[in-house]
Amino acid sequence: MKGQWKRGWLAAAFFATATVGLAQTNLAQTNMAAPGSTGYPNAANYPAVPQRAPGTMDNSSSRMASPGTVNYIEGRVMLDGQPLPQRSYTPVVVQPNQVIDTSDGYVEILLTPGAFLRLGHNSEVRLVNAGLTAVNLQLNRGTAMIEVAELVKGSDLEVAINGAKALVEKKGLYSFDADQHSVKVLDGKALVMESAGETTLKKGDAVFLASDRPMKRRDFDVKAAQAEPLYVWSKVRSEDQSRANASMAQTIAVNGGWYGPGWYWNPYWADYAFLPGAGFLYSPFGWGFYSPGVAYLGGFGYVHGFYGRGFYGHRVSGHVGGVGAGVRAYGGGFHGGGFHGGRGRR
Repeated sequence: MKGQWKRGWLAAAFFATATVGLAQTNLAQTNMAAPGSTGYPNAANYPAVPQRAPGTMDNSSSRMASPGTVNYIEGRVMLDGQPLPQRSYTPVVVQPNQVIDTSDGYVEILLTPGAFLRLGHNSEVRLVNAGLTAVNLQLNRGTAMIEVAELVKGSDLEVAINGAKALVEKKGLYSFDADQHSVKVLDGKALVMESAGETTLKKGDAVFLASDRPMKRRDFDVKAAQAEPLYVWSKVRSEDQSRANASMAQTIAVNGGWYGPGWYWNPYWADYAFLPGAGFLYSPFGWGFYSPGVAYLGGFGYVHGFYGRGFYGHRVSGHVGGVGAGVRAYGGGFHGGGFHGGRGRR
């Protein structure tokens, strides 16, 4: 079933793979990139591995990112009033109480492993706190979308907006608009709290904080929400992240270098890819995120150079092969699925 871990034997096989990877430490070290290089053949053709930025990360951690890392920029984006380059191979990590804002741009920021924050045009957010198990941020103006492909039980992901706080309680897709004073759940579950009380939102629910009944749960126009520019951009970024995941999962399955679930630098895509700990799952947009264990078992299917859902009962027509045969197949992405309108079960 979408969004859920697959059967236990796959997880067991993954952990066996991880054990083999640990036994091949020398091989993994050989394949790990030297400072300033990618560690891949023809390294000159690929971006450099990120180097240390003051107050952010050191080289020993350069293969993994921490919450608050700026992962992708399009257009004009500022951090505490200073412009950020659209493409930088030195990681930028938003520190507590720093403010990031956009004018005519978009930005993607990594939160807890498996959760992405994306800001639309003319938007501003302050990162209050960012840790592996707790992220708090405040949306001051504009629009934000949070995609949660995985949420570790017990972790906190909280957004302050217009005097209220929204606590994300499960994986899903969440839309925030400080100008319209709204919180919308396109998929998932969130608890919204403010002085007037609290309410739980599920798929298809919204609250409008400037109304006379700010905690009243309401419907919203799902099709209109899906047509908004930030939603469309986020969907494209989710697909890109799925491709980066597939590439990175395969690279680690072949070369080693596995440190557990988290964000891994992918020089081919020049951003960080999310890798779950075991099995595979689907994002709220319907794209797949695979662990190295699935790659090791040959769990990727492809159709004429395009990745498809060819694993565990997802039918893929045409010629289907394992990861070894599909190295060049990253141009197509995962097809089908995605968020579908309508209200979920109560």
